[in-house]
Formats: sequence, C-alpha cells, structure tokens
Amino acid sequence: MRKKLSFISFTILVFTLCAALQGNETAQLYFPNTVGSFWVYEDQDGNEFIRHAIEDEEISGEMYSGFSYDPDIADWVDFNRHTVPYLYNIDNEWVKFLVGEEVKHAVKARLNKEFETFSILVKNLMERSIPPESGVTVDLIYDIEVEAAEHFNFLPIDVAINDEWDATQMTATVTMDFDVQGLPAELAAAAPPIPTIIATFSVSETGVVLDTESVETDAGTFDDCLKIEFRTDTELTTNEPEAEGPENPPGETVTTVWLAPNVGIVKYHQESQKMFLNIMSDKEFAEAAVSEEEAAEITASTIKSFELTNYEIANIPDDVEGRNE
Repeated sequence: MRKKLSFISFTILVFTLCAALQGNETAQLYFPNTVGSFWVYEDQDGNEFIRHAIEDEEISGEMYSGFSYDPDIADWVDFNRHTVPYLYNIDNEWVKFLVGEEVKHAVKARLNKEFETFSILVKNLMERSIPPESGVTVDLIYDIEVEAAEHFNFLPIDVAINDEWDATQMTATVTMDFDVQGLPAELAAAAPPIPTIIATFSVSETGVVLDTESVETDAGTFDDCLKIEFRTDTELTTNEPEAEGPENPPGETVTTVWLAPNVGIVKYHQESQKMFLNIMSDKEFAEAAVSEEEAAEITASTIKSFELTNYEIANIPDDVEGRNE
C-alpha cells in the first residue's frame, strides 16, 4: 500500500511539474528574448521606435529578461507600463514587468502636466473676478507624491479566455495650497484662511484576455494573437468630507494589446482620460475664461496606438540554455 501511494504521489508531482513547465513555455512563446532580436513599431503619428532584446539580469535572486528602446523615452508622460518594460520576469505564475519606479515617474509627470494647465485656469478665473489694478495675485502651489506596485502583472501563466486578474495598483496624493498676495490689510485680516486641499487618486487596474484573433500589420498577418484588455478604476477622495465626488470616475484608461505567438506585441491601442481635469465641468472652464472649444480640448481623452512594421527573432545559440523562441 505504501509503494502504491508513493507511486500515485510521484505521478501527481510529475503531472504538476509538467503543467507548470508547459504554462511557462506557453508564456515564453509570446516573449521571445534571444539577444539580437528586434521589433520596429510605428505609432499613430508616424513616429518609429525600435525594441531590442538585451542580456538577462539577476535582481534579488530572480532572473529578468530585458529590452532597450531606440529612441529612449524623452518625457515620462510618454512612458507606457503595458508595452515598454525595461525588465520583465516569467515565473510559474506570472509574466510580470518590473516597472514600479517608472510608473511613479510617469504618473507624477502626467499629473504635473495637468496641474500646470489647472494653474493657468485658476489665474484666468482670478483675473476675471479681481480687477488688475487691485494688485491681488493668486498662485496655486502643489506637491505630488506617487506610490506604485513594484511589478505590473501583465499576464498570468495559467489563463483562459475571459479570466480577469489584478494587474497593478497605484496611489497619487496631490497637496494644493493657494498663495494670495496683495490683499489690503483689512481684507486679509477679515478673510478666512484658505485651507490646504489634499486629493488622493487610488487607481487599480485589471486585465482580461478577451479572445484570440488574426492581426494584419505592415510586418505581416499574425494568427492566434492574444487580445488582452486592461482597464483602470480610479477613486478620488479629498480631505473635505462634505465635498461631493464626481459623478463619473476620473482618469479611466482602456488599453488593448495584441500578442502574436513567437513574435510578441504586434499591435497596441489606448484611450486615457485626464486624471484631474476630466472631472471639471465645461461651465467651470467657461468661468475661467476659456472657450468651449478650448475646454473640450483640455478635457479630451488621449488616444495612442502603434503597430509592428518589421522584426527579427534571433536564433538561440546551441550553448545557451533556458531560452525559448
């Protein structure tokens, strides 16, 4: 009986290991990492960038494959956690991107850009409300702090169509103060202090494999591509409990990525709302002395896309183990 049980246990162990290895191999098929491989992409504006597979790197006992990009990212606003990882790891559970620090820089840059615009709107509003000859000025002073998960869970190893997973979480905290200068002494003494406003954006993102489909690009037609969709859910809270939150959640992003077997990413599309400016109404913008057209442009969603135009997957050298095409 003991021998029989031992054999059954051994058989279960073998099947478990095979399943794990098979799942890992399946994931590797979508992430060829042989040094010398490259992928050329063109975005919606005709700009081209090239991804190169580079040497593996060990971090905290884990091996990470890597990419380099040409040209490199010039502005953190343009960083994309879904498609531009510098380092990624494939284990028995996840294809995960090591992008925590990059996400912090990107979210902070995105909010900085929005608050620069908001600062101009505040000044416009004050100029309409206060005669210029009064000498009163108002400046918006803000500070942005961002926390983000170290890894972005791009794809589970064992995933089926319509399975949903938690991809990442991040939190951005914006502290705002209004600096009023030039008020007459009697008004300054009578005016109530302007409180510090603290706004916290809590963002969670989920992923789901919608289907498999054929994708046609300038680099060719690719069959059986995984169509993966990522959606964010943003909750905005402030330190003013009486304040009403926005009817619609701010800053939502929908990202779709197509992965071809033995090639990798062949197509990408993203539509993202403004994290902060999107919650402001047209009426508020009009009061800030901008036209309806300018208000629509400021609050408009950003659409980005790119497709594969050329690529080469290098052969695996005979003396290199642990790589998959």
